[in-house]
Amino acid sequence: MVPFPGHPLVVGVVEDQDPLVVSTAVSLARALGVRAYFAFVDTSRFAVEEHEDGSVDHTALDPDSVDDRWEEVDANLRRHLTETLRGETLDWEFRYLAGRPDRALTHLARAVDASAIVVGTRAPGGGRHMREILEGSVAAHLAHHQHRAVVTVPLAVVDWKELRAPWEH
Repeated sequence: MVPFPGHPLVVGVVEDQDPLVVSTAVSLARALGVRAYFAFVDTSRFAVEEHEDGSVDHTALDPDSVDDRWEEVDANLRRHLTETLRGETLDWEFRYLAGRPDRALTHLARAVDASAIVVGTRAPGGGRHMREILEGSVAAHLAHHQHRAVVTVPLAVVDWKELRAPWEH
């Protein structure tokens, strides 16, 4: 376990993410007085080389395809974080990673000696729920395969009285 004081947070972000994930991470980082490393993991690319600072060189899974959308995603996420964090006194950086989200976030956390990794739950709907049941969530993979604390930000309120089995959705 990495102690919280003096060790940064790694925060997994995705496109069109609920702002609650970023605001929760900001609140925690401020309370701890540490830097936050926001990271997006592109699952359509893979890491060619991992660097000591947690960044990666990456390429498309299909070497024959023309895949430059990643640059647009990178720019959009940086712009969104800059706008969202404007006026915050938080020290932060953004990293564009590639591959499996749990592995990429773990690599970054090791590289920066983070105390915890913050991720959101999947937003309800969009057919992702069944995929998460079959493959497991990023938070669950992180919790079972590395030694840092995992802070999972719930993005939907669950009414336990109305809870149905996944196949009933």
